[in-house]
Amino acid sequence: MAVYLGMLRLGRLCVASLGARGPRTPLSRPWPNSKLQGVRAFSSGMVDCTNPLPIGGLSYIQGHTDSHLVNKTVGECLDATAQRFPNREALVIIHENIRLNFAQLKEEVDRAASGLLSIGLRKGDRLGMWGPNSYAWVLIQLATAQAGIILVSVNPAYQASELEYVLRKVGCKGIVFPKQFKTQQYYNILKQVCPELEKAQPGALKSERLPDLTTVISVDAPLPGTLLLDEVVAAGGKEQNLAQLRYHQGFLSCYDPINIQFTSGTTGNPKGATLSHHNIVNNSNLIGQRLKMPAKTAEELRMVLPCPLYHCLGSVGGTMVSVVHGATLLLSSPSFNGKKALEAISREKGTLLYGTPTMFVDILNQPDFSSYDFTTIRGGVIAGSLAPPELIRAIISKMNMKELVVVYGTTENSPVTFMNFPEDTLEQKAGSVGRIMPHTEAQIVNMETGELTKLNMPGELCIRGYCVMQGYWGEPQKTFETVGQDRWYRTGDIASMDEQGFCRIVGRSKDMIIRGGENIYPAELEDFFHKHPQVQEAQVVGVKDDRMGEEICACIRLKSGETTTEEEIKAFCKGKISHFKIPRYIVFVEGYPLTVSGKIQKFKLREQMEQHLKL
Repeated sequence: MAVYLGMLRLGRLCVASLGARGPRTPLSRPWPNSKLQGVRAFSSGMVDCTNPLPIGGLSYIQGHTDSHLVNKTVGECLDATAQRFPNREALVIIHENIRLNFAQLKEEVDRAASGLLSIGLRKGDRLGMWGPNSYAWVLIQLATAQAGIILVSVNPAYQASELEYVLRKVGCKGIVFPKQFKTQQYYNILKQVCPELEKAQPGALKSERLPDLTTVISVDAPLPGTLLLDEVVAAGGKEQNLAQLRYHQGFLSCYDPINIQFTSGTTGNPKGATLSHHNIVNNSNLIGQRLKMPAKTAEELRMVLPCPLYHCLGSVGGTMVSVVHGATLLLSSPSFNGKKALEAISREKGTLLYGTPTMFVDILNQPDFSSYDFTTIRGGVIAGSLAPPELIRAIISKMNMKELVVVYGTTENSPVTFMNFPEDTLEQKAGSVGRIMPHTEAQIVNMETGELTKLNMPGELCIRGYCVMQGYWGEPQKTFETVGQDRWYRTGDIASMDEQGFCRIVGRSKDMIIRGGENIYPAELEDFFHKHPQVQEAQVVGVKDDRMGEEICACIRLKSGETTTEEEIKAFCKGKISHFKIPRYIVFVEGYPLTVSGKIQKFKLREQMEQHLKL
C-alpha cells in the first residue's frame, strides 16, 4: 500500500516587509486562558488515536506529541537504515543506469564524505550543488550531511548574476556541477563570475568576486581549475581519510545547520532558509509515518521522483524519506519528462509518484498514456501549487492512486506542516490541505489585530514547532520579520480552519506567482526590467493559465519617446535570468491602477491583463 501526497507548496514564502505592513504586530497567545477551562491536556505518556481539534471555536490547533522527536543526524539515519535493510534497493538512477542497495549507498556516501574532508572542507563550510537530478546530487546531499558540511541547494537554471548572488550570500567554499545539461553550460556560466578559474590550481581558486570560493568540483569531465568528483570519492576510500571522517563525526550535533535552500521574498533578493538535521530528519520521519511507511513492505515502498532535488519536496520528501524509512528512490530523468515518469512506474514497479500539478497534467496527457502498467502504483506526491479538485479525481481514477493525501508546507518549515491521512474522503482532500502534523502548532490570526480568528474565518497562517527553520543565513532582521521571539513563523498565506481541523489555503498575502510549481517573485523581475534602458517602470503579475496554473505577465511603461517590441524585451531576458522567469506576456501600458495614496493595486492590474489577453 503506497500513498499519495499532494499540494506541497514548497518555498512558499511571501513575507511582508516592515515598510509594507508597518510595525510588527505581536501575535496573540494561542488562545485566551478562559477558553482553556474544562480542557484536559494530554500527558506525555498518553497515546491518543483521535485527530487533534481546534479549541474554543478559534483557529488554533496543536498536533499530537505522544511520539518522541528523533535526535539523530542524517548520517546516523542512513547508518541505521543500512544496518536494518542492507540488501534493500535504495537508489535507482534510471537515466544513468545506476542501482545501489542501502549498504552500497552508505559505503559510497562515507567515501564521498571522507573525500570532501580530505580536500580541506570542514564542518560548517558551505558547498553548493548545482545541476539537474543525478546520482551526484544524491551523493553530495548525503555526503555533506555525513561530514557536517552545509549543502547549498542551487537552482540548476540560475544564470551568472543569480549564481553569484547566492554563492556570495552564504560564502560558499565549494561548488559541484556537471559540465553541461541541455543548453545550460555550468562551467562557462561560473567562468563569467570567476574568470580566474581556468588558470587556477584545482582546489586553490582565488576569485575576486567570490573570495570564499576555493574548491570547484566537476561531476563528469576534467575541466581547468576543477577537481573531478570521482577522484575526490576515490581519495575518500583511503583508510586514513575514513578515520578522519569518523573522528569529525564525533563532533556533529543533530541541531547543526545542514542545508540552505533559497527562497525569495518580496524584495526580490533570494534568502537562504537554513535547516538543521533535526528539522529535516523529523519532518521526513513524520511524513513517512503519516503515509504508514513503517507497515509497508519493500515492494510497496518504491518512489518515482521526476521533480527537482534542489526543491524541499525532492530533497526531504524524496531523498530523506527514503533514507529514514528504507524506501527505494527512483529518479526517472534529469529534469521532468512525463513519458520517462510513466516508463519508470511501469518498468520499475513504482508505487508512489511525485510531481507538481503541471507535471501530472502532462503525464495524464501523454499520447500513449493508456499503454502503461499501473497495477503497482497506489499513490504519489502532487506539489508546488494548489491542485484543482478535478485533477485530483482524474489522478485517482486514471492512475490507480486510491490513497491520495494532500500536503501543505514551506521551505522554512522543513517543509510539511499540514497533510491528509490516506483514509480522508475525496471531499476532504480536494477541499483542504489536510490536518496538522505532530509536534506542530498552527494558528490563523487577523493581520490587523494579531488576534486569533474564529473558525472558518480567513487570516494569516502561522506555524510553530521543531520544523521552523533556524533562520535566513546572514539575515537576522529578515528572520525576525518572519520568525519572532515567540517562534511563530508567519507564512504570508491566507488560510482558514474548520471544526475538524482541516486547513484551507484561501490566497496569498503577497503577489508571488506559482508557474508550474516554480515560485516566481514579481519584485525580482521588476527590478530586472528597470535595468532596460528604455523602460520607465515595470509591474509583473500572474495571469491564469490552464496548463501552468499561472503565467507571467510583465506590464511595462516605457520612457517618454521610446519604443520597443515584445520580442526585444524577451531577448533582453535570455541568458540573464532563468528561463522559467521570462514572461510569457509582455504588455505595454500607459499607467497602472492606483489607490488613493498612490499604491499600485496589483489585483486590479491582474484583472485588467486577463481581460486584455482574453484569458
